[in-house]
Amino acid sequence: MVIAVVDEGLGNSAYLVDLGDGRALAVDASRDLRALRSEAERRGLRVAFAADTHLHADFLSGAPQLAASDGARVLASAAGERAFEHVALHDGDEVDLGGLTLRALATPGHTGEHLSFLLLAGPRALGVFTGGSLIVGAAARTDLAGPERTESLARAQYRSLRRLAALSDEVEVWPTHGAGSFCSAPPGAERTSTIGREKATNPLLLAGDEDTFVRRLTSGLGSFPPYFLRLAEANRLGPALIGRPRLRRLSAARVRALLAEGAVLVDVRPARAFAAAHIPGAISIPLRPQFASWLGWLLEPGTPYIIVRNPDQDAAEILGQALKIGYEAGAGELTEPWDGPTSSIPMLGPDRVGAVSVLDVRQDSEYAAGHVPGAVHVELGDLPARVAEIPAEPVVVMCAHGERAMTAASLLARAGHRRVRVLDGGPGDWADATGRQLGEEA
Repeated sequence: MVIAVVDEGLGNSAYLVDLGDGRALAVDASRDLRALRSEAERRGLRVAFAADTHLHADFLSGAPQLAASDGARVLASAAGERAFEHVALHDGDEVDLGGLTLRALATPGHTGEHLSFLLLAGPRALGVFTGGSLIVGAAARTDLAGPERTESLARAQYRSLRRLAALSDEVEVWPTHGAGSFCSAPPGAERTSTIGREKATNPLLLAGDEDTFVRRLTSGLGSFPPYFLRLAEANRLGPALIGRPRLRRLSAARVRALLAEGAVLVDVRPARAFAAAHIPGAISIPLRPQFASWLGWLLEPGTPYIIVRNPDQDAAEILGQALKIGYEAGAGELTEPWDGPTSSIPMLGPDRVGAVSVLDVRQDSEYAAGHVPGAVHVELGDLPARVAEIPAEPVVVMCAHGERAMTAASLLARAGHRRVRVLDGGPGDWADATGRQLGEEA
């Protein structure tokens, strides 16, 4: 039995394989092991093997933690030159799981040392863990090792996908990256597939030649959080083991002292609560599945940060998301009423936007699909470096629903902008309220 453990925020799937004797194989588990452990405990399983398909850029691996806490054997590519104890696998190597066999297939492309893992029952292939090689409807991006390697890795990806396509049509495809991932997975609900289905529908497998494949794969690659450039090496060295993390309790006086020393307030309350009242200078990053991505995108690594949350928001969720991308500089949380000044940011209904400047902070692809005519477009991830470009005049910030817009508004307010509003809704709501057409990129 193969159980997918989906991280909706990062758009990834880890896998837990029941080996039939109380042991399990974990594939591409992140450092936030809460969901995977819950699945294992519910089924009475102990993780005996932890396999990583590649040196992940979007999260820290949980394999070293599973080795330390569960005695799991870590299985990974020899080409990855990991600096901690593991079974270093080459193309064609096999690992006996006890009744099942895991065969390593070299499938470079997404990364240079990428492996896929073919799961065998005797001679029969049950499925293949494809990581960031073949994914549902696409293949993962090849630009994370730098622009100078993008094309050569894309050509390696072409060969890897054709190698996987040579497997039998009924073989299950279990990718790591899925919808919502910054690793170029297309939108859609499907997390798994089969070789036959991908051969029939995947535009990259339908590309007539290598050059066409490379153009399709590398055209329109979107932005990604800057921590992606650091985590592969952190995974090669091996993430530090986690003990019992907790948010340290901080008084208002201690918070003021830490802010004076350069700490940053991260307010994880819902956007509406932040809009009503917040501590001046706080950055709004609402606690939701995408919290980790925006925390890592907007804060420099090592920056001490202080959490402001509602009592009903789960501290373990905040810590789990932060730790899986290596953001361990949390100084604690404010745990007593704030006795200083507060600020607010009005939220406007779509019928009240009027003739003021509109700042759209969605991703490029979202903006191109339809936007308020005349809106200035700056992706949220780029905004900290481009705040000075935003005129100090009344501005309405918008995204798809309001969370990213509130984050952007908080960044503007932190930089000294005082006439900032947030659209309550998205471009579709504006079009419905005004009866006007959205603009589109040619």
